[in-house]
Amino acid sequence: MSSPSFERVAGLCALLAGSGSLLYAVAFLVLQNTGLSALVLLLVGLLSATALVAVYLRLRETDAAFALWAFLLSITGAVGSASHGGYDLALALHPVPTAAALPNPIDPRGLLSFGLAGLGVAVVAWLIVRGGLFAQGLGYLGYVAALLLLILYFGRLVVLDAKSLIIVVPAVLSGFLITPAWYGWLGLELWRGRR
Repeated sequence: MSSPSFERVAGLCALLAGSGSLLYAVAFLVLQNTGLSALVLLLVGLLSATALVAVYLRLRETDAAFALWAFLLSITGAVGSASHGGYDLALALHPVPTAAALPNPIDPRGLLSFGLAGLGVAVVAWLIVRGGLFAQGLGYLGYVAALLLLILYFGRLVVLDAKSLIIVVPAVLSGFLITPAWYGWLGLELWRGRR
């Protein structure tokens, strides 16, 4: 069981991760600023990792084994996002022409930041709906967030054109609406503490 003070810190980190997700979408999709989007992706990965620890500590009361599995998937996604952001930030600060044309070696086509993160969020959402330790609607929103993340991963794996509607539509929905809303709601739930 986590302390109320850690849950408040984790709640604040989730709120910041939600705001960061929105800022990332703006930097990546609208401004197309590689340096800013990379920095924000790095920070969102680190902030969400803190929130995921608190989520795990609460959800293990519902089902310890599934909560651990969800934690491992989602924390790997968070660390993958931070690593992806760090790699892209290094390239933005010191460009290497051939490296920019290749898939990110740490997170190829978003395997960690979209694929494993999506699977982790799906299991977290299932535990939320099943357990009653968070608002049930948060779990349903988590299902939508997970689905969009998985569509983004498989879309980026198959479609190389980032401007394709198969990529743009889920990226806009995820980046501007669902992921910020999910992290924001999660942050409020953690900030308020247990019911």
